[in-house]
This record gives sequence, structure tokens and C-alpha cells, in this order.
Amino acid sequence: MAEILAKGSRWSLEQGYGTKDDLATTEDYGYMKQADPAAVSNTAIARGKPQLGTLGAGNHFLEIQAVDAVYDEKTAKAFGIDGKGQVVVMVHCGSRGLGHQVASDYIREMEKKYGFADLPDRELINAPFNSELGQKYFKAMCAGMNYAFANRQMIVHWIRDSFKKVMGTDHGMKQVYDVCHNIGKIEKHKVDGEVKELCVHRKGATRSFGPGREEVNETYREVGQPVFIPGTMGTASYVLVGTAEAEEKSWGSTAHGAGREMSRSEAIKRFRGEVVAKELEQHGILVKAASWKGIAEEHVPAYKDVDEVCRVSNEAKLGKLVARLVPLGVVKG
Repeated sequence: MAEILAKGSRWSLEQGYGTKDDLATTEDYGYMKQADPAAVSNTAIARGKPQLGTLGAGNHFLEIQAVDAVYDEKTAKAFGIDGKGQVVVMVHCGSRGLGHQVASDYIREMEKKYGFADLPDRELINAPFNSELGQKYFKAMCAGMNYAFANRQMIVHWIRDSFKKVMGTDHGMKQVYDVCHNIGKIEKHKVDGEVKELCVHRKGATRSFGPGREEVNETYREVGQPVFIPGTMGTASYVLVGTAEAEEKSWGSTAHGAGREMSRSEAIKRFRGEVVAKELEQHGILVKAASWKGIAEEHVPAYKDVDEVCRVSNEAKLGKLVARLVPLGVVKG
């Protein structure tokens, strides 16, 4: 576990999961150098150990999709998207219980030190970045990112393996990009016309850096960073590309998903998983989940209209539309 938290995707590659090309198309090349495994509690490690290589529940998913439309052929080609009808696979998951525990541990520590009486929500508790506690949390969060990188790398490996068993080959199953969300990263941005080094926190958001930005992997530096905005298991997901305008307007950020329209508890009250699965099957979408409750939570009406979300992102130039993807089969933890 210490090696995983220190090495990220490189650990997975050393164990035979994935390829070197996967690292070339992973944000930060799959490795956060600031990570310190010693900053992660034994409780977090215990939670993460049996969950490595798993999707998790909630809005996490593995989805087999078909390209439904291409809006920017040049960028799509650079990403390896050939055109309408191509089959692709999208995975959404993160650092599992380990990352959740890291956050819980440090929220508790910050409460003890700083209190949260003046905050509207206890989870907005914080510490000065350069303080001892702030630095310790940042290093633990980076370790959580490395766990997430390793986790997704293993899942991608097994997806290829599964396709190869069924289809006889995994030829063409090139990773487009492994992109982070719900993290804080050190970046340089303009503030009142002056370039400053900032800790940019993205919650429910993802990077949308345009062409030429040094943080964008060499593979895509000329075209800009790939951006994924998933919708629901019954609608569509989108591939976008980062823009220079996003760097001016939102510190290089856009949405990382459609976003919920209703709470999970409300969705469970209103929908039955068995009925939702039958409705999806009538539309040619097969869904498999660990529970009917999980399917009910993720029903289409529980989320905002992803087409509208991506239209806004495109028109606001926070991310430029590249392709639209529709679900064929959905696996949920």
C-alpha cells in the first residue's frame, strides 16, 4: 500500500497492469510527486487495501458506449475517436474508501485546531496551505490521487482483458485520457493581471486546459486536454477539449458531470430499480449493478440534462465539444 500511495500508475505498470502508453495519457502521468504515504492514516489504508481495482457505488460506473456524433473531427482524430458508431468505454471512479477516509481524518484535525463555528458547512473547514496541517493534508490527498491512478489503471487493464476474451483481440483499445476531479492542485494562473501560484480546488469539476499549457501531457499539448462530462446511464456522455478561454474565465475548469437534480434519498423514494432496468432495456441499454437501490439512485430524472450542461460549457468556451457518446451497457458497483 505504501508503494501504491507513493507511485500511483507506475506501481500498476510494474505489476503488469496496463501499458506505458497509458501513463502517457494519464493526467500528471499518473503520479503525484508530493504524495507522502506517512500522512495517510492506518484506518484509511485498511479501507483502501481490499478496494483496490474496484469501481465503487454511487455515481461511479463502467460504461460501454457508442459514438453518436462528432463535432470536431480534427480533435476527435487526435483523441483516437474515428467517427459515428465506434465503440468506446468510459470509467468513472476514484480513490474509494481510502480517499474518503483521508478527507474525514483531516476534517476532524482541522476542526480541532481551527473550529468551524462561522462556516455554513463543517466540510468547508480548512487550514492555511503552508501550515504544518495544511501541508500534511495536501501530501495525504496526493497519496489518495496516486491510489486513484493505480485503481483506474488496473480497471482499464481488466477491461482490455475482458474484451480480448470475448472478441479475440483488444486491438485499438487505446486509452484516451485518465483525468482527475475532486482534488486540489498547485497551478499558475493570472490574478488581476499578475501570474500567481495557487492551490486550485476542483469539486465536481475537472481541468479544461487549452493548447500549449505545460501541464497538458505531451500527447495532447498541441490540441488541448481531453475533458469528459458523463450524463446518465440512459442519456449520453460527452468528450470535450480544454480551451484558452477557460484559463481566463474559470482557472482552466469545467464541469465533470451533469450534476444531480435530486438527492439519492429522494430518487430511492420515487423510483424502483427493477422498473428502471426494464425501461433502459427497452431503449437497448443493459444495466448491471450490485443492488436495485443503486440503479434507482442513478435514474435519468435524478440528474440534470447533460446535453444542456455541455451546450453551456461549449458556448461559454469552458470546454469545446468534440463528440457525443450514448450508452450500450452499464456496470455499477
